[in-house]
Amino acid sequence: MNPPPYLIVIGTSAGGMPALSELVSQLPASIPAAVLVVQHLAPESSGEALINRLSRNSQMKCQLAVDQTVIEAGNLYLAPPDRHLLLRVNRLLVTKGPRENGFRPAADTLFRSAAVSFGSSVIGIVLTGMLHDGTAGLDFIKRCGGLAVVQDPHDAEYSSMPESALRNVDIDYTVPLARMGALLIELTHHPLPPQNLADIPLDLKTEAAIAERVVGTTDEVQDIGHQVPLTCPDCGGALWQLDQGNVLRFRCHTGHAFTAEALLDKEQNSLEETLWVAIRMMEERKILLTSMASRGSGLWSVQQEERIEELKSHINRLREFLLNGSSNTKGKIANTDRLEGQA
Repeated sequence: MNPPPYLIVIGTSAGGMPALSELVSQLPASIPAAVLVVQHLAPESSGEALINRLSRNSQMKCQLAVDQTVIEAGNLYLAPPDRHLLLRVNRLLVTKGPRENGFRPAADTLFRSAAVSFGSSVIGIVLTGMLHDGTAGLDFIKRCGGLAVVQDPHDAEYSSMPESALRNVDIDYTVPLARMGALLIELTHHPLPPQNLADIPLDLKTEAAIAERVVGTTDEVQDIGHQVPLTCPDCGGALWQLDQGNVLRFRCHTGHAFTAEALLDKEQNSLEETLWVAIRMMEERKILLTSMASRGSGLWSVQQEERIEELKSHINRLREFLLNGSSNTKGKIANTDRLEGQA
């Protein structure tokens, strides 16, 4: 079976369900393209609710992606929860490979695989969502000759993903959701662009191959980047900075990959968690010292009181740092306040 003339790949996260429903309602079943979608879903979800919603609003045939399915025009394939969606020529690959940017499925993973398999006939789309997934993926598509489309951030329920793409990639079209269907119909009825898969960048072919096999080797990663003194936040292994592309990226040899912004977010979260653990341990030590001081007397008791005051000072400085540097601390504040109230 011949592959469809065009391939449309879509990445979305927060706010994605209503956005996808609106977009697919604008696409006819006769569109000369297969549509592949990554929507960040909870690992324990089934994906069936989203498929049912899309089917009610679409003339296209909507289905959860199944490994080794041959893609067809007029069909939409949704990445299953906790699985990457890839392509090999015109067949779907559904794998449980390492996360990219902390996500599985990841838009970047799908976009890269599509770009390597379909080259200049790929149209990549980033819709509403949080953080940075899809940014590097659009760069992959552009490097392989395809087109990049982004939902207007002012139109998106969550603007983070579209804004990240616009900051880092030369986007071809930025449109509100209401006009995106008409744009896709127009683009897929243009004559097919020149196609030469031999021109696909070697580094993207290598990364796509690593994703297909789930795990790579240090030699493969060394061929496309150089090792840096950073640690993978997902597995603790060494990281390589990738040398090609317009988006600064890192990956480890086991397959985890990050844009610089995603890696920074991961490191920030790890640092924050470490500091909150430190605060908890200090609070517990303060409680113990307070109990000991109350049972003692004289110089020994005074020494314990001094140690308690020193701990309070450290705790207050750490709390101030965390409160000024993080907006997601309410639950942790409540826990440390509870401990402090016991002192």
